[in-house]
Amino acid sequence: MTSAAWHARIRCGPRTGSGFLVTERHVLTCAHVVHRAESAAVDVTFAQLRGAERELTARVVGHGGWAGHDTDPGDLAVLELDRAVPLKPAEFAAPSDAYGDPPRRLIAYGFPHHYDEGTLAEYRATADQLIAGEWVQLEAWAGHGQPLAPGFSGAAVTLADTGQVVGMVSAAARRPDVRNGRMLPAHVMARYWPPLGALIPTPEYERHDKERLRALVEAVARQDRLECRPEQLYRDAVGPLGPPVPAHGFRSLWDAAWYLLSEVPDGAAVRRFTARLADFAAAAPTRYALRSWPPSGPDTRPGPRPAERPAWAPILVEIAPSGSGDDRFLVEVSVYNGRHRRLVGSRTLPAGRVRGYALERIDEAFYDLDPDARELIAFVLPRRWLNTDVARWARSADDDSPLGSFAPVVVLDLERRRSGMLQRKLTQQWRRLDTRDKGRLHQVRCDALGQDPTKLTVGLRSGGADIVGFGIPPRTDAGRRLFAASLNAPVPVLIWPRSGCRGGPSHTDCRGRAFLDRLTAHLADLPPGELPSFVHGLRQEAYASDGPEPHWAHDLALLWEDPRCLPDPVAYQHSPVG
Repeated sequence: MTSAAWHARIRCGPRTGSGFLVTERHVLTCAHVVHRAESAAVDVTFAQLRGAERELTARVVGHGGWAGHDTDPGDLAVLELDRAVPLKPAEFAAPSDAYGDPPRRLIAYGFPHHYDEGTLAEYRATADQLIAGEWVQLEAWAGHGQPLAPGFSGAAVTLADTGQVVGMVSAAARRPDVRNGRMLPAHVMARYWPPLGALIPTPEYERHDKERLRALVEAVARQDRLECRPEQLYRDAVGPLGPPVPAHGFRSLWDAAWYLLSEVPDGAAVRRFTARLADFAAAAPTRYALRSWPPSGPDTRPGPRPAERPAWAPILVEIAPSGSGDDRFLVEVSVYNGRHRRLVGSRTLPAGRVRGYALERIDEAFYDLDPDARELIAFVLPRRWLNTDVARWARSADDDSPLGSFAPVVVLDLERRRSGMLQRKLTQQWRRLDTRDKGRLHQVRCDALGQDPTKLTVGLRSGGADIVGFGIPPRTDAGRRLFAASLNAPVPVLIWPRSGCRGGPSHTDCRGRAFLDRLTAHLADLPPGELPSFVHGLRQEAYASDGPEPHWAHDLALLWEDPRCLPDPVAYQHSPVG
């Protein structure tokens, strides 16, 4: 067979056009060639074949939404043959291969009147600029030869030296003395028929990568409720300095993904797109597959660690007011390996959906942890939520055991997390702590509620404590003021019981006092860097305890903040929720 064997003549009623084979049973042509396919059969003839094999019938199984006018976009139709043909389908060139300096010579194989076996026309692309985001202008290679004429519509435009397809003829000049026309580039055709994207070469990604991506994107698109817009996902993928959304917008999620693959130079942008899209997939396997796409790509996880005790690898859960209402919160779940941060999910949700969403994404974040990592779940909470018992949240819908029994759980204060001054001072404080075997504990007892909060802040800043232990929770105005005073100082650790004081006016039989006494005894020789593990062990004891009295640490809360293992995250700046 010659390289021209996959060119086809298309007849639909009185119209004759061209087409080309792209799979063993699919032919592409212009929509205007077969726009009467409902009332007339589509006949497909492969001129290079002989005998009964050359004549086939076909039906239209896909189209680009062409509305019927010459300047309407989407002039593409996909034909499915009644049987497979013994021909090797067309091969495609990369989108940029149609252009060059000097220009590349392009060949169109069409079937104008009186040319049943087809004829050739030589053209070149005027420029790589798309007209109306859809077409490339063609101009004749020379001032003589075959012009584009009726019958060339749907013809493959190929590179003269390789025979690879770069586009399809969609229109010719109305005047015979004007020798130009229009081509629908191959990468534009793939917007309208997604399977074509796998056949068109793109930088970095192979055919199987693109087929997998299309299947995943379409799985998300089929969801009954999809809470994201392609345009915003695209902006998040390219960043504020990346190419803008094209003027024609995006017809679908796949349209946005394909645009990133075929027209955006930054090869990593499509991976950022898949990671962001994953957060909106309803099925957990789909979310994980999107985050790990492409499966053939390099493994970005860190290699084996040395034999010494590894550093913390936190899963960060940040819950912040969204600004769109008192009952709505921005929830972001990230996972760290060293200073590398990967966003697992980011959604704006009503308060009632925060817990379920956070737990689901925490579970998925464990996929990204190095096997030797010391997992740590860190909740960054608004100050009014600091007393929320996140450690007792059921681990999952199928497991009622507390999250704090599964892994170390700590909380952080959202306001302090966002203060550059305090983060710097905390880092300096931890460097000093690294040189000591144990931390210094400052107690705030129940009978100290009347002390001056400002004096407490100044005293803690002077370096008198590394840990502040409270005998009371932040549930009263006085208690909250002392908590705020401690958070305004660079104290890395705060510990308190979530339940209130039970003692009388003298506090001689005070549960808060007993809590602090036990805490002091247990922390006497413990370095602050090991507190998450220590408290995790205490919680496991408390959750398993079945004695007549609650374990002294059954409602212990731990605020533990080391900025060195939680570097400032680079969060998405826009919400793609429509």
